[in-house]
Amino acid sequence: MSLSSYVTFCGLCAALAVSPGPDSLLILRYSLQQLSSGIAAALGSALGNVVWALMVAIGLAALIEQSAEAYRGLKLIGGLYLFYLGTQAVRGRKRGMQDPAEIGPGAAGVMSSAGAGLLSCMLNPKVGLFFLAVVPQFVPEGGAVFPLTMLLGVTLAVIVLMYLAVLCLFAAKASAWLKQPKVSRALEKTSGLILCALGIGTAASAY
Repeated sequence: MSLSSYVTFCGLCAALAVSPGPDSLLILRYSLQQLSSGIAAALGSALGNVVWALMVAIGLAALIEQSAEAYRGLKLIGGLYLFYLGTQAVRGRKRGMQDPAEIGPGAAGVMSSAGAGLLSCMLNPKVGLFFLAVVPQFVPEGGAVFPLTMLLGVTLAVIVLMYLAVLCLFAAKASAWLKQPKVSRALEKTSGLILCALGIGTAASAY
C-alpha cells in the first residue's frame, strides 16, 4: 500500500469519526456523568474498530456480508440496542445529571462504560459497512491481507479515539453549564430521542 493510499484512508477515517452517530452521543452522555466513564467508553469504541478489523482479516466479516440473514440480524440487534440506550436516556434523568461525587469512580462503572462503547461500535452498521466495503479496497491484491487489514483497523481506532477524547474533554469542560437541571434534562431527552430514532431506522433497514 502506497503512502498516498494510506493518507487517503486516514482522511476517510477522519470523516467517519466526526460524522454524528451513536458513539458520539454515548461518549458525551458518559463524559457528563464522569470524565473517566467517557474515556472508558471511548476506549471501548476504539477497541470495537480493532475487533471489526480482526473479523475482516480472518474472513468472519465476509461470512456476515454473504449471509443475508446474518447481516439483517446484525442490523436488527444494533437497532434494538440503540433504542434501548435511547429509552434509558429519556427515562433515566428526570432529576437532571448526577453529580460526579454521587457516581464514584468504581471499576464496575468504568468497565460498564467501556462495554457500552464496545457494543455501540460493534453493533453500528455504519462501522460494519466501512470495514466490509471500504477497508478491503486499500489492501493490494496479493498483499499481506492480515497485517495490512489490522494496520488499517488500528489506524481507524486511533483516529476515532483521538476525536472521542476531544469530545470527552469538551463535555468535561462544559459540564458546569451542561449539568444545570434544565439543560441536562433537555440534553438527555434530545440525545435519547435521537438514539431511539437511529435505533428505529437501523432496525427498519433490516427489512
